[in-house]
Amino acid sequence: MESTTKSTGPAVETVAAPAVDHTGAPRVVFLGTSLTAGYGLDDPANDAYPAVLQRLADSAKVPMLIVNAGLSGETSAGALRRVDWLLREKPAAVVIETGANDGLRGLNPDSTAANLKTIIVRIRAIAPAAKIALVQMEAPTNLGQQYTRDFHALYGRVAKAERVPLFPFLLDKVAGIPKLNQNDGIHPTPAGAKIAAANLWLSVRALIVSK
Repeated sequence: MESTTKSTGPAVETVAAPAVDHTGAPRVVFLGTSLTAGYGLDDPANDAYPAVLQRLADSAKVPMLIVNAGLSGETSAGALRRVDWLLREKPAAVVIETGANDGLRGLNPDSTAANLKTIIVRIRAIAPAAKIALVQMEAPTNLGQQYTRDFHALYGRVAKAERVPLFPFLLDKVAGIPKLNQNDGIHPTPAGAKIAAANLWLSVRALIVSK
């Protein structure tokens, strides 16, 4: 029996985008916390903001290989303890996203600043050719206005003292917006991670393509 269904046109085949060859591309290590690691996401390797940044770079044909070195629960002191090990990746650049857990615990902003400075010193000692950038982070407002101000200011102070670019606040337009955060109100959803990546993209691009 013949089918009476009429064809409406040629079949459309869904083809996955070809994988980008990152051989020889500059390695960009993101030294970060659970925000970088993609805590709580079903597929962190695809949905965490560093993975989104990789896709943005690939789409823009900007050669780079992003290495996600996020570790959940880590303070700036913990990041300092493992930075030497991470530099075995021989990065062309290191983007430092740490301190958020310091803020959540109400740790002394001066201690956080000292740890960030020492991380930068260690990177320069071990990988002197690597470019370095610092990501602005913020403290929760329930710790008081003075603490919030001091915590915010430490990032600009460190960036200026160490002559490194300060990237925008990672969670701008994400923090405090329920639909962009998981149930804990801290970690972004995949949609929130896309906004976080967009917040950093132009700065990451400039870091890599600048002479």
